[in-house]
Order: sequence, then structure tokens, then C-alpha cells
Amino acid sequence: YTESPDYDLSDSFLSGEEDNGGKLISNKNINNEINGNWLSSSSNNIHEARLKAKAKRRLRKNSSRDSGRGDSLSDNGDVVRGTTVTPTSPKSKLLDRKSRLGKGRGLPKKGGAGGKGVWGRSGEVYEPEEVDEKDPNYDEAQENCVYETMVPPLDERDFEKTVTPIVQEYFEHGDTNEVADLLAELNLGPMQSEVPSLAVSLALEAKASHRELTSRLLADLCGPVLSHSDMEKSFDKLLRELSDLVLDTPGAPQLVGQFIARAVSDQILSKSYIEGYKGRVDCEYSRAALDRAAVLLKMSMGGLRIENQWGAGGGQRPVMQLIKEMNLLLKEYILSGDSKEAERCLRDLEVPHFHHEFVYEAIVMVLESKGEKTFKMVLQLLKSLSMSSIITVDQMRRGYERVYMDIAEINIDVPRAYFILEQFVDKSFSMGIIDVKLRDLCPCRGRKRFVSEGDGGVVKLESY
Repeated sequence: YTESPDYDLSDSFLSGEEDNGGKLISNKNINNEINGNWLSSSSNNIHEARLKAKAKRRLRKNSSRDSGRGDSLSDNGDVVRGTTVTPTSPKSKLLDRKSRLGKGRGLPKKGGAGGKGVWGRSGEVYEPEEVDEKDPNYDEAQENCVYETMVPPLDERDFEKTVTPIVQEYFEHGDTNEVADLLAELNLGPMQSEVPSLAVSLALEAKASHRELTSRLLADLCGPVLSHSDMEKSFDKLLRELSDLVLDTPGAPQLVGQFIARAVSDQILSKSYIEGYKGRVDCEYSRAALDRAAVLLKMSMGGLRIENQWGAGGGQRPVMQLIKEMNLLLKEYILSGDSKEAERCLRDLEVPHFHHEFVYEAIVMVLESKGEKTFKMVLQLLKSLSMSSIITVDQMRRGYERVYMDIAEINIDVPRAYFILEQFVDKSFSMGIIDVKLRDLCPCRGRKRFVSEGDGGVVKLESY
């Protein structure tokens, strides 16, 4: 056995002593261990280089966000902390398109004139585009084209849906000029002659005032919107459809005859229109309508004014005329005793806001009468009108209050007015026409009372 020399069997690359900056460092007794593995000095240097490179990448990323004012790396790889500066943009916004240098005012690009779906800067006026004659799609005929908005003509189904609301609104406002403007905006086409027949058919089911408005409408539309031939075609259609109109309106033949007479009087139809049907009418309803029109025209020669055959609406009549018609209605009721006819005539006046005048005139007629017949009949009529709600509670109260206010003047002509009024009011309360409060408001006549001679014979006026 021979003694062999000593050899250093360690795996370290830096065996022995190394000079590092004038210092001697011995690595013989240093054992490097990472994750349970023994590493040599060379592998340790590789690991440290990886850590430094990773730190440099992290600092480079942070410096790009902080504009170079954050942490920096020294030459030997040590991290040097710089002055902490608040970044110009939040780090949470990864897709922030604003300037990272803090420049700009935050306005949209191109003043809001750029981007998808943008038409341009607000308020910008484009000049007319010049036509390029060298364009392969250029067409010489396009230069002389005039573009206009075309309204398709109305068919029968759309005609009724469009014109019916116009006529019904006209019954409310009564302005013929508005109807003419609305019809002028429509492309009626061949349906132009259907306007008068549609208006008359709607008026047959309406009130008398609406029929008067319809006659005025036809007179104003003839000329500016409709022609005389359109009017004749429309009334011809009405005469043919009378058999169907009678099902909904039993008095349609007489009403259509009145419309024809009014149209002839307004010079919408020619005077020979009725004569043209002589000997050519087979329908009994059409014959009745033409006979009615012929009779009215003959009566007009004797002084009858066909212009007022329908009458006027309540809001268009003078007050004195309404009062006169109400008095005639009451006198006719006293003679006939038909309360249903009186209700119908009062409803036809179309003045529900003026029914208090009817109550006033009825009570005054009772006060001026001398017998019990008028007293009882007026009570029955007011009871019937109150139960059917033709005269409302408010109108009934106003009528009685007006009598209370004028009883002093009425008493001058009718000495027993106070006594009759008290009896009438008590009977009205017992029949449920008025309430207790209105009964208690009834005035009583003051009476003279002579006192004892000690008072000097002074006459005292008292009212209970």
C-alpha cells in the first residue's frame, strides 16, 4: 500500500481560492443546495443570471408603464428604487388608448368625425357632388330626372279606414276647410266619388245637427275637391244601396230624399237630376226618396227654406230660439200628454247644458196656470225626465234655484205664486225629484201682521 496524494474531489468549479476585488474567498466548505439538489458553483451562477434577467424584464415592463420614472437596475443587477411617481393611466386598464405621456385634452379623434357609423362632424355642410362623366355607371338620362314623392291611390278597404275618421272628427269641430285639406293630401283616385256617399251614410245614423253639417260639407267640397259628376255618381250609389241602409236606419228613404233636395237647392245637383229617374226606378225605397225630394222642392217654391230643414245644433242656435222651442214643446205636451214624444223632442234639441231653462219654463207654466191638470202633468214629466237621466241632477237643481230667485217678480203678475210654488216643491220632494236641501231653500212669502195698539199700530214684515 502506497500513500497517494490528496486530490480535491468536490464538484465546485471554483475550487481553491479566487481573487474577487482583492479579497480571498474560500468556497471549499460551501455546499450549495436548491430544492434538495446539490449544485456546483457554475450552476449557481446560471441560476443567479436567470434571476437577474427576470428582474430586468419586470423592471423594463414597469418602466414602460411609469415612463421611465420607476425602479431601475444597477450595473451589477441590484434593484435601485427611484422616486415613486403616480402613473398617468391606471394599470387596471390594459387596453387604454389614451396617450401614456399625459398629452392631449381627452377629445375624440378627428373632432368626432371619424370612426365606424359616423356621418361626419356636426354642422358640416357637404357641397353638391359633381357627376363624373367618366364613371362607368354614368347615365345621361339621370341629369334631367325630377324626383317626387308619390302617394299610391287608395283602394276600397283603405278608403273607408282613412276617410271615416276624418268625417267623424268633422262632426266634432265643423271646419270644412280642414276636411278639404286632409282630402287634398290623399290620392283618392277612382274613390273620389265615394266621399259624399260615405259622409251621408254616416250622417244617417247620427243626429240632425250632424246631417246639417254634412250638407254644408258637400256644398263646400263641390268645386275645390269634388266635381258635379262625382256628386251625381255618389247619390246614384246611395239610391242603389237604400235597401241595405234601411236595415240600419228605417227612415233612410226620407232622409236621403231630404239630402237630394238640399243638394239641388245648394246647386250641387242639377235641377233635372230627379226628372232623369222618372220611369226608371224599380226599388220602392228609391222611389220614396225621389218623391220626398220632389215634394220638398215644390214646397220651397211656396216659401219653405230647405237650407234649414235639418236645423242647427244646440251650440249654434240663439238662446231666444231655444226658449221658444222649449215653450212649444211644453204646450204640445200639455195638449197631447205624450211624455215619450216630449223626451224625444228635448233630446233632439241637443242642448244638455241648457236643460235648466226647460225646468224653469215648466215651473213658471205651472205657476201661471189655473187648473190642477198642468200641475200634475208637469210633475209627471219632470219625474220621467229625472228617472231617465235626460235632465241631470245639476240641471234640475239650477232650474229650481232660478225660480227661487225670480219668484218675487213672478208674484207681481201671479199673486198666488208663493203658495203654488210651496205646494209644487213639496210634491217634487215627495216624488223624489229634488232633495231635502233644495226643498228647504224654497222661499216663503212675507205676510203683514198687525200688533197690539200699545206698539202704535206698526206694521211688521216677517218671513218664515
